[in-house]
Amino acid sequence: MTTVATDVHGPIDFVLIEFPGDRLTGEASKALVDLVERGIIRLYDLMIIQKHDDGRIEALEITDPEGAGGFVYFAGARSGLLGNDDLEQAAGAMEPGTVAALIVYENVWAIPFVAAARNSGGELIASARIPATDVMAALEEN
Repeated sequence: MTTVATDVHGPIDFVLIEFPGDRLTGEASKALVDLVERGIIRLYDLMIIQKHDDGRIEALEITDPEGAGGFVYFAGARSGLLGNDDLEQAAGAMEPGTVAALIVYENVWAIPFVAAARNSGGELIASARIPATDVMAALEEN
């Protein structure tokens, strides 16, 4: 059995997922709740951003079911990692007329592996993320 030190964390990632403003189904929020409840990820921050057709941006209150939809489950999920600069950067990547979820999460599933690697003197020297669309395209070619 591997003992996990309390100072060990899994990889921390962020994603910005953009949705058409008129097609919010709540399916993504349900899947995120499932990942958290099963202990696969730990949510640090969730910011819902709306970019209006005229380019105005606003952070939607997650406590408002009308604005944040199914993400209301995560009301109060704030670690302080996200701020106004992140809101501005995220909005700059968004198209007008969309809503986006900016999510910061820890890959909890990786903690036992990280602890074992550290206990063996291992050190992360490189890391990258391959977009799922790139993987799907490559697999379809073969």
